[in-house]
Amino acid sequence: MQTRRAILPDAPRIYELISQYSDDGTLLPRTQQDIFENVRDFVVVEDKGRVVGCAALHFYGLSLAEVRSVAVDVEYHGRHAGSTLIKGLMAEAKYHKVQRVFLFTRVPEFFGRMGFTVVPHDLLPEKVHKDCIVCLRRHCCDEIAMVHGRVPLHELTRRSGNRNLVTIQG
Repeated sequence: MQTRRAILPDAPRIYELISQYSDDGTLLPRTQQDIFENVRDFVVVEDKGRVVGCAALHFYGLSLAEVRSVAVDVEYHGRHAGSTLIKGLMAEAKYHKVQRVFLFTRVPEFFGRMGFTVVPHDLLPEKVHKDCIVCLRRHCCDEIAMVHGRVPLHELTRRSGNRNLVTIQG
C-alpha cells in the first residue's frame, strides 16, 4: 500500500468512503461537491491501484493544520491503511512547515499511537470559531480534540479544568 495526493477522478471514491462512516455518525457528512472543491486537501492510500482509504489535511494558517475525513474501507481495517494515511498527511504537513496538526475524533486510541495528544477543545479556537459554531452537534459534541506538535505548557496548565481533557493510558 502507498499514499499519493488525490486527484479529481478520486472524488467519487472518496465520497463513497466518507459516506460509509457518516451514515452511522462516525464522521460528519461531506457532499460530493465539497469533495470536488477540496480534493487537493486529500491524500489517498491505494492497494493494487484501488483507493482503499482517504484523509484530508486542511490548513488554518502558517503553523496549524487539521486532519479531516479519515476513512478506510472496512476490508482494510487492521492492515495499516489508516496509519499509512496519517503518516502521509504528517509528511505533507512537514513539507509545508506546519508546526501543529490537530484533529477531532471518536477514536483517540488510534491517534494516540500515532503521536497525537489529547487537549481541551478551546485550545483550538480556529476550529471552534470556524466549524464547531455551525455544527449540529456543538452542544453535545462527543469528539476528542488531539494535537500533534508543540502545545505550549502554559496553555495546557491554564485550560486543564476543561471537561474535554482526558488522559489516554496505554
